[in-house]
Amino acid sequence: MKDHHEMYMNLALQTAAAAKGQTEPNPLVGAVIVNDNRIVGLGAHLRAGEPHAEIHAIRMAGEAARGGTIYVTLEPCSHHGRTGPCAEAIVKAGISKVIVAATDPNPLISGRGIAILQDAGIEVEVGICEAASRRMNEVFNTFIVRKRPFVTMKSAITLDGKIATSTSHSKWITSEEARADVHRLRNESGAILVGVNTVLKDDPELTTRIANGRNPVRIILDSTLRIPLDAKVIRDGKADTWVFTSANPPVERREALESLGIRVFATKGIDTVDLSDLLDLLGGQSISSLLVEGGGEVNASFAASKLVDKLILYIAPKLIGGRDAPTFLEGIGIANMNDAIEFSDIELSKLGVDYRFTGYPKWQ
Repeated sequence: MKDHHEMYMNLALQTAAAAKGQTEPNPLVGAVIVNDNRIVGLGAHLRAGEPHAEIHAIRMAGEAARGGTIYVTLEPCSHHGRTGPCAEAIVKAGISKVIVAATDPNPLISGRGIAILQDAGIEVEVGICEAASRRMNEVFNTFIVRKRPFVTMKSAITLDGKIATSTSHSKWITSEEARADVHRLRNESGAILVGVNTVLKDDPELTTRIANGRNPVRIILDSTLRIPLDAKVIRDGKADTWVFTSANPPVERREALESLGIRVFATKGIDTVDLSDLLDLLGGQSISSLLVEGGGEVNASFAASKLVDKLILYIAPKLIGGRDAPTFLEGIGIANMNDAIEFSDIELSKLGVDYRFTGYPKWQ
């Protein structure tokens, strides 16, 4: 019976995952309704403010939902927001059993949806494919509990960890397949971040080159507002650009940027951008995921502050060498090997001729 439940829950997880990048700041949720060993309803949450997965599945099933079992990747909601409580809709539909992968991570809400179902006499089972559900919603789980975005650091490197040659030449380290995967990451992210030095050196667009793709908000770290007013991220209008600076930035430069429609956020840092404050400010703007594509110094600052939730490295089978060639992690580094950053849940996959490393830092 457990294998039976896992089969249907995996289908619900796959259905939910298809909407990745569309639901922020809401979670990814999928639902499958089964009656007499037949799938009668299927649904996914597609966009914030629109019906939840359970509602789509119930509407598809119609009367066939009555007496059936619904598999849901996340605990049905219990509160009135832009949509009604899904737990109450399940009760009204006459569903007799609810299989839930994971409870709501919000401690203020967790368990309330399950309580509504149980109070109505509905059998509830929790924990089928729980780990997969929580991993799929790592962004939402971080955002709803910590009120700040889930931070993914991404870099394209050679085998010796270089991100460019000693002459700053970096196009292209990785293959077309790896670069296409980066644009998929951008499409799924609420915001993308670089330092002002990247803007000065490369004048990037920081957009998503996918048909019908979604451009993330462009975040620029610039403690003294040195960013050129004719930079692409300032002038092209392809996506919103927000500049984060220190506590007392030059007034004239700030006014010049704001006159061009650029939002400027002063953080608590005296001489540099306070990264923890930056994440809090982004959370207040409902940005639930942040893709850091910075150079070695920006990456080192995030790592030193232990503000990286996930690391993705695209590794090209090439060697550059050279003591002056920049690496993806600069800064002062770690003095004692015992303090080196280790990773868990590591995955390694092949993209064209390159490899993609994914891991989660184990912060001490």
